[in-house]
Amino acid sequence: MSTTTAIRTAVVTGASSGIGAATARQLAAAGYHVVLTARRKDRIEALAAEITAAGHSATAHALDVTDRAAVDAFAASLDRCDVVVNNAGGALGVDPVATGDPADWRTMYETNVIGTLNVTQALLPAITASGDGTVVVLSSTAGHATYEGGAGYVAAKNGARVLAETLRLELLGQPVRVIEIAPGLVKTEEFATTRFRGDTERAAKVYEGVAEPLSADDVAETVTWAVTRPSHVNIDLLVVRPRAQASNTKLHREL
Repeated sequence: MSTTTAIRTAVVTGASSGIGAATARQLAAAGYHVVLTARRKDRIEALAAEITAAGHSATAHALDVTDRAAVDAFAASLDRCDVVVNNAGGALGVDPVATGDPADWRTMYETNVIGTLNVTQALLPAITASGDGTVVVLSSTAGHATYEGGAGYVAAKNGARVLAETLRLELLGQPVRVIEIAPGLVKTEEFATTRFRGDTERAAKVYEGVAEPLSADDVAETVTWAVTRPSHVNIDLLVVRPRAQASNTKLHREL
């Protein structure tokens, strides 16, 4: 695959839905050539066609971020990379530590942490060579405070947070910014449904009575704003929650 070289290129992982898809749309509207990656090829190809039809620039590349060989091959196929938005991730289950499934914990760690590591390592040489690169890590408020039933996801998002913090220290003096965006309660079409293994009724209860949870567009706008700051401005950490949420466990519900 050959990407457009005339404009800056942004890679967005997990771009088949939710925050990833919304971020791809907004970065494309901001003037980036956006490379959409996700496992669901049909979804990202449709989104690339939508973005192109809107007069912007996008290409799609099916990718599992936990497959290091595939990630390396993808990175080698790019002509350039100025920005990577590490959005691929997700949560599975709400079991307590005493009964949590180690397979769920492993899957969450592989996707949220190792996937981010794979993509960042593979693209970092190109991002650095751009002379003005940006690495974005979509973590979560779960990475900053724990809650009952969330230990596996909290542990994974803590891993993503620490990856971003450490990378920022290690790249000091290089022309690369490292930005962490930590959303709180975001209502998307798939996050809670995936967490509850397709139980849409249980997923709906997460947002029940919350008048205005964050939307994918809200978070995408935050990501795009941070990425498009002047080169010398680094948004180290931006926590974004709906007004109705004061912490991971304190929500105002109008029931």
